[in-house]
Amino acid sequence: MGIRKKTTKNPPVLSHEFVIQNHADIVSCVAMVFLLGLMFEITSKVAVLFITVQYNVTIPANGGPEEATVNYFHYGLKDVATIFFYMLVAIIMHAIIQEYVLDKINRKMHFSKTKHSKFNESGQLSAFYLFSCLWGASILVSENILSNPVSLWDGYPHTLMQFQMKFYYICQLGYWLHAIPELYFQKAKKEDIPRQLVYISLYLVHIAGAYALNLNRLGLVLLVLHYFVELIFHVSRLIYFSNEERQSGFTVWAVLFVLGRLLTLSLSVLTVGFGLAGAEKQGLNLAEGSFNVLFVRVTVLAAICITQAFMMWKFINFQLRRWREQAQTQTLKKKSSSSKSKSKKANGVNGSVGASGADSPRARKEKSS
Repeated sequence: MGIRKKTTKNPPVLSHEFVIQNHADIVSCVAMVFLLGLMFEITSKVAVLFITVQYNVTIPANGGPEEATVNYFHYGLKDVATIFFYMLVAIIMHAIIQEYVLDKINRKMHFSKTKHSKFNESGQLSAFYLFSCLWGASILVSENILSNPVSLWDGYPHTLMQFQMKFYYICQLGYWLHAIPELYFQKAKKEDIPRQLVYISLYLVHIAGAYALNLNRLGLVLLVLHYFVELIFHVSRLIYFSNEERQSGFTVWAVLFVLGRLLTLSLSVLTVGFGLAGAEKQGLNLAEGSFNVLFVRVTVLAAICITQAFMMWKFINFQLRRWREQAQTQTLKKKSSSSKSKSKKANGVNGSVGASGADSPRARKEKSS
């Protein structure tokens, strides 16, 4: 998982084991090539496409002096290069967290193989969700989206974004794209790969959809809400691995999970089903970035509703399996306690029989003789 300790036998160069053991160093060298490209005039124009945020638009500030301007950004094909670079950064950060935090904890806790992989997964996702929640919440506050919910659909299409908003989406796409090669770097089990590919694909489709359809404000609110609920789950799982008696966090997560699904559906229907349906600008206009047509609205709502239903189905199965496991452990404890009590009673009866036998007339006669 992440950076691995080098064995005494060095694997052949460019072999699978060599790439897995040294993937963080290899990716760091590739990222350094782009950074070094900024130093030379010939390559700087290409390197800038990968490192800096593209499609800058300068607009005069409202109500300010004539010289004051505000920088906004919109999206385009050049963003693919930027997303690729920050995917490399995500791989490097993943390896750093794995080697300097999670591996040290694993050595102290001595987890089994199953717990080891789950602990690494929860540790990586907890760090990412915490960072994304704090960053996303700061953007919501600075954009006044929480204080003015009407801004979720008012003024659509929201083609112009501030730097933090656009950079947030680029980092999100880069992170979830990095999760695909990490399946190879981490030597994920074959039976776990389909499950992980499903949730990685769901993240990429929904984030890219909100970004491309200029629903970035709604997407940001739903992402922060979803990430907060997932953060509670993975932190609860980390606490459970450290002490299996601490399971109260899962109860808090279960309540927040259901509330999160309801709030997600409510905000989606309110924004897409009612807000955009009653907006002034209607119709498909690619030049202006407007996708406010019935087909797109229905597709967006259907995708969100199907995803929420799928998550609820997985959640119900998880709870049922957890309840069955708890019921089995309780029955085993009852059986063990009942068997112990029966053995104690049997020992007591044998002891009393032995004592009565020792005091019997025959025994006294044998003793006197």
